[in-house]
Amino acid sequence: MANAQHIQRRSAHSPISPAPARFIIGRDRRGSWIVQDQQGLVGGLFRNEAAALHFAAEECNHNPADVCLAPEGAILDLDGFAANVH
Repeated sequence: MANAQHIQRRSAHSPISPAPARFIIGRDRRGSWIVQDQQGLVGGLFRNEAAALHFAAEECNHNPADVCLAPEGAILDLDGFAANVH
């Protein structure tokens, strides 16, 4: 299972990574944990960081390069995800 030690806190388009991370993990305005999929296919609201990390890891076949933590102080929301739901 992925954990925060293997996931870097970087932007989704970090120059240290050859491809952008697919998932961004961070908190919303209420402090809940969010996983945002850059492809807009999956994501969600999670009770804690461990659950968010577990979800993202399972979705990307445990590839740490596909998951990044949002920068400190960043506020995430699911507005973009909701707009892509059909």
